[in-house]
Amino acid sequence: MSRPALLAGGLAAVAARAAFAALTARPPGGSAAWTRTNHRGEPVTLLAGPAVAAAAAAAAAFAPGTAARSRAALAVAGAGAAAFGCYDDLAGTGDRRGFRGHLGALAGGELTSGAVKMGGIGAAGLAASSLIGGSAPDIVINAGLAAGGANLLNLFDLRPGRAIKVALAAGSLVAAGGRGGRCAAAAPLGAAAALLPEDLGERAMLGDAGANALGAMLGTAAAIALPRRTRITALAAVAGLTAVSEVVSFTKVIERMPPLRWLDMLGRRPAARPSARPGAGPAGLPGPHAVRAEAGQLLDESAARPGATAPAAAVRR
Repeated sequence: MSRPALLAGGLAAVAARAAFAALTARPPGGSAAWTRTNHRGEPVTLLAGPAVAAAAAAAAAFAPGTAARSRAALAVAGAGAAAFGCYDDLAGTGDRRGFRGHLGALAGGELTSGAVKMGGIGAAGLAASSLIGGSAPDIVINAGLAAGGANLLNLFDLRPGRAIKVALAAGSLVAAGGRGGRCAAAAPLGAAAALLPEDLGERAMLGDAGANALGAMLGTAAAIALPRRTRITALAAVAGLTAVSEVVSFTKVIERMPPLRWLDMLGRRPAARPSARPGAGPAGLPGPHAVRAEAGQLLDESAARPGATAPAAAVRR
């Protein structure tokens, strides 16, 4: 890997660890706002997401080896996706999930936090694409890669470390496109790798803020580095997988394929025994449990009730 790419990745990794330490020491709004309960009944923080996003966007903005407009595009894509993802993390109820759920609600006159996030990430992707420049078709393709990448990576944030593993694999493919790809993908890859141990250890999770930001930046890196034909192929793959996710569980597919299951479990703790009944807490006792659904939303029955003050609780399915 080139020296500028190593510098960008290393800077992002150091910044991600520093940001995570600072945020966990003094969580904005208090730790309860960022704490979720996983399937083991253990607390997990969402602060890895803002830490990864801030580090990756900052490192991309100042790292050498990439043109100024491309650096700006990476930073805009990451920061925009993180901001709207964070909004959905904190304000979302999970009553509506997936494109069909949010667009269906919008058609009925209901503006969900997920719909706001979709629109915001789309706008951030378009802004990033405009910074990269090119013809009108290129701008459309590149905006689709940024926004589509943000959404798709979030669909994999359903098991400890899974979204980061997918990000590392996708980023490696972009980096294989040459020096430009290596430099463009280095910052999100470095930030993601730095917090992989926290995610695998079930002490933290990316949430929408982190997964959306990494996906948007990797999509933008692909837009910067890859030729048009390859970008069209990549966009078709992103769109196809997103459409499939509406009707097929990625988790079930992974669990049925031994090589994918092995990769998915690599570095993870053994799976917890299922509770005695759905929604039950540790040892089958009632608890404020939720399921992190395929669209990456958080369901929380207690927080949805009027007057409830408990933060949403997430269980990685």
